[in-house]
Amino acid sequence: MKYMIMAFLAIGMVYNATAMNISDTSSIHDAITISDDYEKIESSELTPAVVEELLKQYPTSKLGAAYRNSKGEFKLIMVLKSGTRRTVYIDPYGNWINKK
Repeated sequence: MKYMIMAFLAIGMVYNATAMNISDTSSIHDAITISDDYEKIESSELTPAVVEELLKQYPTSKLGAAYRNSKGEFKLIMVLKSGTRRTVYIDPYGNWINKK
């Protein structure tokens, strides 16, 4: 009886792991599709309004990378003081954009 229960548990874990891998792959593809529009830029290409807003909101953080899309919106990778990274979006006028 114990062996049958163990066999069912093992089969259930295998199917669960397979299902998780398939769903993880689709979310990675979605993330890549969203970010395809952004092109990497130099920090000197940020507008003064964006720089001012960054200094207000993230005074102790560093800019890890900057990207711009065809609408002029910026995607910024901020390196926080703790070492963690945060991706933020902002328009050229210094207004924050909420993207999911």
